[in-house]
Amino acid sequence: MPLAFAQQPASTASRPQTETPVTASTQALAHGRLLLVLPFENHTGQTSLDWIGQAFPEIFNRRLASAGFLPISRTDRVYALDHLGLPLNFHPSRASAIRLAQTLDADYVVFGSYTTTGTMLNTTAQVLDVTALKLGAQLNNQADLTHLLETLNSLAWQVTRQLDPTYAVAEQTFIATDSDLRLDAFENYVRGLTEGSIDERIRHLREAVRLSPHFYPAWLALGKAYFANQNFELAASTLGHLTKDDPNALEADFYRGLAFFYTGKYMDAEDAFAFDSTRLPLPEVVNNQGVAAARRGKDGTALFQQAIAADPNDVDYHFNLAVALRRRGDIAGAIREIDQAVKLRPQDSEAASLATTLHNEQQNPGAAKVNASLNTTQSGTQNNTSSNGPLERIKRTYNEASFHQAAFEMEEVQTMRLSALPPAERATALTKEGMQFFNRGLSLEAEREFQAALAGDSSSAAAHAGLAQVRERSGDLDAARQEANKSLQLQPNVTAHLVLARMDLQANQLSAAAGEVSQALKLEPANANAHGMKQALEQRGQQVP
Repeated sequence: MPLAFAQQPASTASRPQTETPVTASTQALAHGRLLLVLPFENHTGQTSLDWIGQAFPEIFNRRLASAGFLPISRTDRVYALDHLGLPLNFHPSRASAIRLAQTLDADYVVFGSYTTTGTMLNTTAQVLDVTALKLGAQLNNQADLTHLLETLNSLAWQVTRQLDPTYAVAEQTFIATDSDLRLDAFENYVRGLTEGSIDERIRHLREAVRLSPHFYPAWLALGKAYFANQNFELAASTLGHLTKDDPNALEADFYRGLAFFYTGKYMDAEDAFAFDSTRLPLPEVVNNQGVAAARRGKDGTALFQQAIAADPNDVDYHFNLAVALRRRGDIAGAIREIDQAVKLRPQDSEAASLATTLHNEQQNPGAAKVNASLNTTQSGTQNNTSSNGPLERIKRTYNEASFHQAAFEMEEVQTMRLSALPPAERATALTKEGMQFFNRGLSLEAEREFQAALAGDSSSAAAHAGLAQVRERSGDLDAARQEANKSLQLQPNVTAHLVLARMDLQANQLSAAAGEVSQALKLEPANANAHGMKQALEQRGQQVP
């Protein structure tokens, strides 16, 4: 199925253009997983609480993505409303919601409203199945306004369970996900996404990261705001706050690479694009890596060929390969690529001009050799064109939907591969993936893997130990102790012993904690975490046998 909105042709100018989003396509692997979360309607009568309505999509999209769905981004939703001639604060009827969802190829729409009773926030959500034209059961939640984040996460869990009744991640894991996020920081973050003035957006986002320095979605939004304001130095440094294993690291490094590119730091730009392309080699990223390399006087031919292989209908990739081949003296190859570019976009005057030049050079090989030599020496300049021809074009738009779609498909392929393994091997592989998620701080994704491992092999001691760690992190200590004990009943292991030791230490049960640490050290005498626990106990006067 074609994309709902086609990407606009890139300008050849070296400055960034206004972003034109592209929605995800409902390809076979994603069928039934693409959903649109609308801002909830404010029925409180208090305009000061309007921002809460915009908060629902922000939380729901992140939680549903962790559950394996493909939420449509705010950027795409705003673009669709504009495309349909609807205002940003539009509250659709059921018919218009269906129309909006169909425009975006969404399988489901999530919408709702909220009221207040004193300090209590009352929320209602519903899920519309666009294909079946059927409304799901109404979902309700009530909590004090000061617990807004817990309310949003709890309701997101209810929506996820309605969409996928087999989803096994606990509600408490959802609720605990934002336990270290200040509510005032989150409010500033949401306002920073929705304010009309770029200066106001930046002001709110700066306040968000000041209040909660480890809330990385706010760092990403702030970096993108600086980028949109063409403050590229600040954009690059701000986006650098995201860690390489953050879920938004790919998007951050895409814009960081562009920011470096626009300030002439081509090596840094190439490194940023390379980080993305090694993890998710989408054509626009590979292309930009090639462009940054070319600005440094390197040959980007192979990267442009890779981009074309992934998307043979993009004019800019053929154009860039033509420029690169011309620089190498391969006039015949350059003509083949530029003719294809002109065929794909006849109105592209720059491509047509280059085509004329190349055909003339084919008729005059001597001049072509001179031009190739000049182009090679001038390839490191920052100008987009030189007296001997244009430079390669960079892609300025991060296609968020394509990134999520590609990641989704990779996950589906991995799931199919694992399903072919015997249960014990599948459980081992899923548990390993779960631990990787857990170590990155992604508890929801980690629990999903551990639960999948146990569904295939309930005797996996490692999966129970991993789940014990998730329960400990979410604050459900009784469940953590149960899972750790189940794990140890199946097989002695350090992870479960240390979960019990940490909880005993927290409860001031020093003797019990020492016993667990002692068991862990007997299993792995060199385990650094066990030695750290031992030292902590000894500092409190408790010897470890």
